[in-house]
Amino acid sequence: MKNYITTPIYYVNGEAHIGHAYTTFIADSLARYSRLIGNETYFLTGTDEHGQKIEESAQKQNKPTQIFADEISATFRNLWNEFDISYDQFIRTTDETHKTGVQAAFEKMYAKGDIYKDFYEGNYCVSCETFFPESQLMDGGCCPDCGRATTIVKEESYFFRLSKYEKPLLDYYEAHPEFILPKSRRNEVISFVRGGLNDLSVTRTSFSWGVHLPASLNEPKHVMYVWLDALMNYVTALGYGTDEANMDFWPANVQLVGKDILRFHAIYWPAFLMSLDLPLPKHIAAHGWWTRDGEKMSKSKGNVVDPREVSQHYGAENFRYFMMREVPFGQDGDFSQRALIDRMNSDLSNDLGNLLNRIIGMSEKYSNLLVDSADVEKFHAKELNDAHAVLATLEPYFYELQLHRYLEELWKVFSIGNKAIEEHAPWVKIKEGRTDEALATVALVANLLAKASVMLHAIMPKTTATIADALGFEITTESYNDLIIHKGLLKPFTIKKVPPLFPRVEEPLMQEAPKAMSEEAPKVELKQMDDKKVSTVAEEGVITIDQFFQTSIKIGTVLNAQEVPKSSKLLKLHVDLGEETPRQIIAGIREYYSAESLIGTQVCVVANLKPAKLMGMLSEGMVLAAKDSEGLSLIRPEKPRLSGSSVG
Repeated sequence: MKNYITTPIYYVNGEAHIGHAYTTFIADSLARYSRLIGNETYFLTGTDEHGQKIEESAQKQNKPTQIFADEISATFRNLWNEFDISYDQFIRTTDETHKTGVQAAFEKMYAKGDIYKDFYEGNYCVSCETFFPESQLMDGGCCPDCGRATTIVKEESYFFRLSKYEKPLLDYYEAHPEFILPKSRRNEVISFVRGGLNDLSVTRTSFSWGVHLPASLNEPKHVMYVWLDALMNYVTALGYGTDEANMDFWPANVQLVGKDILRFHAIYWPAFLMSLDLPLPKHIAAHGWWTRDGEKMSKSKGNVVDPREVSQHYGAENFRYFMMREVPFGQDGDFSQRALIDRMNSDLSNDLGNLLNRIIGMSEKYSNLLVDSADVEKFHAKELNDAHAVLATLEPYFYELQLHRYLEELWKVFSIGNKAIEEHAPWVKIKEGRTDEALATVALVANLLAKASVMLHAIMPKTTATIADALGFEITTESYNDLIIHKGLLKPFTIKKVPPLFPRVEEPLMQEAPKAMSEEAPKVELKQMDDKKVSTVAEEGVITIDQFFQTSIKIGTVLNAQEVPKSSKLLKLHVDLGEETPRQIIAGIREYYSAESLIGTQVCVVANLKPAKLMGMLSEGMVLAAKDSEGLSLIRPEKPRLSGSSVG
């Protein structure tokens, strides 16, 4: 079986951050697991290097654009190499083979009538490299995705007939409910497409840094719009339009993206593929964003998480484990050193590392480090059966990208091992002369460690290789088949003594991120001026724009609303913020709104408040409203927006 896994290609306008690392860790784990179980696997990552934004960034640094792109692209490749990411190809959109493939695709779409020339006039966001119709703009003509100001652009352009594929896309979503993961994102995409698709501008003439159109069209002033260029990398990497040597890996099994670029991958990309008569990928999987200590990360605040720094202080594989264990795929995650330390000390040091230390110590005392599985089934059939039952449930979690559940379930095997040591107390049986039973318990735990390490290998490959070496075997497809599929046991071996794998960490090892503004309310000073009261904020109460952006305000859609019994003021709302599960919010608006009137409407939600309990019910956010002598009015978007869209 062939398995093709991709990350998005990362835009070279800045160095890699924790979000890039998260995507790449997941893709690497999927690729390693696929190889482990015997699939022929191709794993692609790389960098996206064209577009107006890159050209402008290079100019600001007084560098040739290619040199600028080379330098930033190298930082990504070097970081992934340091993390031992097992990619098969690192593609760059400045590669000549990629350019040739994109030009071949353009020619085919043009010949099919799916690309035509016209004039475009509309609002363009340089940051997102995207045109937006007026109906989608935020107040003041701002970008609905990033909130920055757009500019009016009028220029000759080639257009892709995206509108032609509106119904085929909807039909495909209906026939393939697993196409978009997590499933909570699927409805957002469908809603967007049902709202109507406009034809897509796919070339620009106002800058030159991009893939030029095929020579056959004789259009030297046009370069391809970045999304047509960038998205095609997934097939040009396999040889589309050139030698097509690896095109038998297409369609991709999993294409990982951040939720901010889901629309491009779940709408534009499949439409392009339909135009090229290529099959669609099996899954487009969108993960959430990361904050730090509950705050939005920004360079100006100095709280951006540097993956290399975390790795240097805490270890790359501990970092990998934390990120995949801590957050359900699709939801936003929060990085804090305390949470990382807790995972390391509890899961890794106490549960896994201590288990290995204990059997090394016992085998040294009781059997001169020799471990033999001969009596394991005789004395520990129940524990083995329980462990095999857990192991048999794991694979679907991997393919559904629920890696936190995969790891949660896998850890039950370590719990079985730790519990067996406590219940069977080998040290007591040695004193009683029941040496065979004591050694069988040690061998049981060694086998549980071996089996669990095989299944943990995709997440923590170096750590599990060390464990396997200590237990006298190597983690390969053969050992996977033997220990997991056929439920075999380790052959007799001499256990190796290894230093503790996970020394406990008591205090944060990295410099803490800058704290948010003081929780104390800003002081307001009242002054008398020309018989008018004027409210002025004291200097210490003034906040910066970055402090304002510490508050995460999102557009939410009310899915359900109920009156709270025994309260004349409270309503219980379930609000979709574009996350895997809706938020429950308790709002004091019952005097002004009925529960029924809110269902299906949109509200603005402060999304990063610490959850609180009101009348014994958890409230996971706050809806925004304004109140004056006329009463209370909810703050709402002027036009419908995707659930989870940021405000500000």
